[in-house]
Amino acid sequence: MKLGKWSLGEGRAPYRAAGGAGGRSVLGKVLAALFVLYILFCLLLGWYWSREPGLEPLGVQTPSSQSVNGELTAQTLSRLMTTLLDKPGGFLSNDIAPPGVWLDNMPAWEFGVLVQVRDMTRAMRRDMARSQSQSAEDRDLARAEPRFHFDNDSWAMPASESEYRDGLKALDSYTVRLQQGEADFYPRADNLASWMGDVSTRMGSLSQRLSASVDQAPVTDGSRPREQTPWLEIDDVFYEARGTAWALVHLLRAVEVDFADVIVKKNAQASLQQIIRELEATQEPLWSPMVLNGSGFGLLANHSLVMANYLSRANAALIDLRRLLEQG
Repeated sequence: MKLGKWSLGEGRAPYRAAGGAGGRSVLGKVLAALFVLYILFCLLLGWYWSREPGLEPLGVQTPSSQSVNGELTAQTLSRLMTTLLDKPGGFLSNDIAPPGVWLDNMPAWEFGVLVQVRDMTRAMRRDMARSQSQSAEDRDLARAEPRFHFDNDSWAMPASESEYRDGLKALDSYTVRLQQGEADFYPRADNLASWMGDVSTRMGSLSQRLSASVDQAPVTDGSRPREQTPWLEIDDVFYEARGTAWALVHLLRAVEVDFADVIVKKNAQASLQQIIRELEATQEPLWSPMVLNGSGFGLLANHSLVMANYLSRANAALIDLRRLLEQG
């Protein structure tokens, strides 16, 4: 019997070992399959979240005979901020979990839009909502501007979205007061020229950064060498420019209505339309799966240089328009 027990035990040991190895193998395959499905799901969700909004109207009210000056600009500014917060995936710049943390193109696009929202809000608080330099600033715009300047990568308390929504509430309050005749908006040529000076500076900087994507001999800008855009940042600069141009198209369409009398008086309709057309061209679909960085007249396209060309032409028209506005 003792020998039998030993024989029986020796017979069971290989069976238990084989069963354990088989169980671990099946569990490993299940975990690997789940991991692959998770990665595929994140890739599809990331692709969906990375789709840029189009140039369709943002849902602002159509101007009517009862509309007041500045109403369309304020509503457009509000819709730009709402789009950033409520588009598919929400605001991605401060995401710390997949797939948002893996995406960099859409956060760069968001930053381009956010900069234009900040610049227009500051212009409205500083100039457009004030009759003169010594007049009091609007209380709602004074609340909105600093909240829009909150860090765009904060995910802890307070989160970026929380601050931006507070600023959005203040901006909407200004719009309501404007419609009720309790707030001011002054569509003067000097106010418009001041904001366009900020826009021109932004576009000039972006054009330089886009052009610096080309591998070329070092050149100097004054006494300082111009730095080439790092290879890993080329797509970020490209999408920041796309976001900037997208926001400007909507803002300029609103400006065309709210500053219509000034633009007609200065014979600036053609220049403004040219700027809008050049910026609309920057929103054409990108058929390549990535931002290409070809050099010279090589086989590959250089998407950064194409974008820089559109922005430079829009900026040249913008400088002409600003000169018209500043003339007596």
